[in-house]
Formats: sequence, C-alpha cells, structure tokens
Amino acid sequence: MNIAKMVVGCIGSMMIVAAVGINSQAADATKIGVIDMKKVLSASTAGQKAQGVVEEKMKSLQGTLKKDENDLVALKNEMDKKGSAWSDAVKQEKGKAFQKKGQEFQEKQDKANLELKKVREDNVNPILKKLEEIVEKVAKSDGYSLILPRNVVLYSSETTDISDKVTAELNKVMK
Repeated sequence: MNIAKMVVGCIGSMMIVAAVGINSQAADATKIGVIDMKKVLSASTAGQKAQGVVEEKMKSLQGTLKKDENDLVALKNEMDKKGSAWSDAVKQEKGKAFQKKGQEFQEKQDKANLELKKVREDNVNPILKKLEEIVEKVAKSDGYSLILPRNVVLYSSETTDISDKVTAELNKVMK
C-alpha cells in the first residue's frame, strides 16, 4: 500500500513538472486543482452508504470468527494450565489439535478477508468510476488543466481544492 502511494506521488510529481515545465508561458495559464478522495467518499451519500455496507459485513464476519477464536484461546489456556500434568502422548495430541485449529482459523480469516475485499470493491468501485467522470466534468467546466489527489501534494491553497464541489456533484448523480 505504501509503495502504491509512493508511485502515485512520483507520477503526480512528474505530471506537475511536465505540465508546468513544458512551456513557461503555458505555465501561467495552467490551472491546477486538488481533490481529497477520502473526504469525498466519506462525505458523499453514496460513500457513506457503501461504508455502511462494508462495516455491516465486517461485523458479521467478525461475529462468525469470534467463536473459533475463543475456542482456540480456550484450548491454549487449557494446554498452559494442565500441560505439566499431562503425559507426553496427551501433550502431543493437544498440540496437534491446537495447530490444526490454528490453521483452520487462519484459513477462515483469509477467506473472510477476501470476502470483505470483494464487498468493498463491489460497493466502492462504482462510486470511484462515477467520481472519475465527475472530476473530468468539473475540470473541463472550470478550466482545470490538472487535478491531483491531495495525498500527493505537499501544499495547495484552499482555492485549489475541488473536493466539496465534486462531493455535491456526486450526491446529485448517485442518489
């Protein structure tokens, strides 16, 4: 994830250099805007709805995994408390059972993470697709040459931030 942010930052920086450095006369006419994607997603109605669906699924999956986690902890506690009184055969049997339960729990956790990722993608990707169209529309209508994500910009004045305008447009389009 951090590598992706660095790549986006480098690409954004190169885009700025290219836009501004091509021609110094053109740089005066270049209008650059920034957008805070997290802010837009969290403030928009569609983003809030998607976040609600994701959180609901996450709670459901956590509830499912909690029993298995409790069983695993109980077995570990039993092994810690009673282990010294057990024969080597019993210790080995309990150890194998603990290892098997641990692997099963990890597999269930991995499956739940994939399921959550799919729910997140299914609910957020349509918003992001629509958001691209809206950003392009706002950029063209307001004469922006370049729109950058806020997380790759070290400084920008408040007047360059189009997040609120994009959020309002997104709310109009995705009711």
